[in-house]
Amino acid sequence: MAVPGRKSKGSHLLVAAFDFGTTYSGYAFSFLNDPLKIVTNQSWIAGSEKLISLKTPTCVLLKPNKEFHSFGFEAENKYADLAEDDEHHGWLLFRRFKMKLHNTDGLSRHTTIEDINGTSMPAMKIFSMSLRFLREHFLDALGKQTCGVLEKDVQYVITLPAIWNDSAKQFMREAAIQSGMESSRIKLALEPEAASIWCQQVTTQAKQVLTGTGSKYMVIDLGGGTADISVHEKLCNGQLKELHKASGGPWGGSYVDKNYIKCVTDIFGTESIEKFKLEQMADFFDIQREFETKKRGIKGDTEGKITFKISASLKEIYNESEKESLTDKLSSLGLSGKMSVTGDKLRVDNSIVKSWFDGPVNSMIGHVKGILAEPKMKDVKLMLLVGGFGESHYVQDRMKNEFGSKHVIIPEEAGLGVLKGA
Repeated sequence: MAVPGRKSKGSHLLVAAFDFGTTYSGYAFSFLNDPLKIVTNQSWIAGSEKLISLKTPTCVLLKPNKEFHSFGFEAENKYADLAEDDEHHGWLLFRRFKMKLHNTDGLSRHTTIEDINGTSMPAMKIFSMSLRFLREHFLDALGKQTCGVLEKDVQYVITLPAIWNDSAKQFMREAAIQSGMESSRIKLALEPEAASIWCQQVTTQAKQVLTGTGSKYMVIDLGGGTADISVHEKLCNGQLKELHKASGGPWGGSYVDKNYIKCVTDIFGTESIEKFKLEQMADFFDIQREFETKKRGIKGDTEGKITFKISASLKEIYNESEKESLTDKLSSLGLSGKMSVTGDKLRVDNSIVKSWFDGPVNSMIGHVKGILAEPKMKDVKLMLLVGGFGESHYVQDRMKNEFGSKHVIIPEEAGLGVLKGA
């Protein structure tokens, strides 16, 4: 790829955007002379499952001396290998820590977060390490695809939930500076606005509806941790006017994952699950990754039982420690006919699976209904559903059923809409 013509001194040649998510993170970049030709990293590979993803888990592994070791799938896989050899003691694994910024009112550079075993570290250090990894990964990828582009030619954009308060936004800017990004080349972009911009660029129904001046529409950005909801109007100069202050809550897809793990824990028992995590952590990560993929395909009209893969090693651990057979255990829980365990498969009635979604989805839908009930919102006819959790067919079906009078649009690659818009 040739370097595009260099602009005047002080300008940038390309934009690199970082979507630092609760569950997954990723980046994308494009050059000034062809901004819609957006390059995303194609090579995040999970490992044992050979899952290739456009994002990698937001997960940091530190060595016992508190130095950075790895990020994403690599961090999870390394820690799992250490745990299986009982060599993980002293290593620190931080997962899904971004929600700390949503939950903390008194956030400061002194705020701490805990790793999976309860060891505390300064939040700023973990966030800046994460952003440093993503930045260096991007620069390495850029170096392989181009020649002559310097780091000072890059404009950095970091996406943020619109519902974050000012202290959380300032925290993220400081973390970016500590990661090695130059302050003058950092922009913060609100996730719903970034998604809105992308939907106006791609050739979809959204583009046709959104390009008209005066269009009023709601953007619902459903991520791993939060639902971020805002209402915009398209102005004649192409800019967006905020019609309703960004709002939302902790109603992301990770709560469905928690409900699934709670169900598995109810069946196999806390003692077996803790031993399973300790002795077979790679298998534990695998059942979570498999569920992450599976949950997106569950629909509102899915019938019968849904199959989830569980580990044979989990069954072995259960059989060693529990006298009651799994069949009897399911019966004692009142789940006979609703669930069964055969080989390495857990079969669950669709009504139970759908109930795992209903907590966060019902909260989100109730909140959206409250916004739309306001008199000034009566002209809002269009709803854009984006974000990783927005790719869930069950969520999409519920939205279309609940808001039949509105036009609900799910753009292609809804999970990448924020990143590409940024």
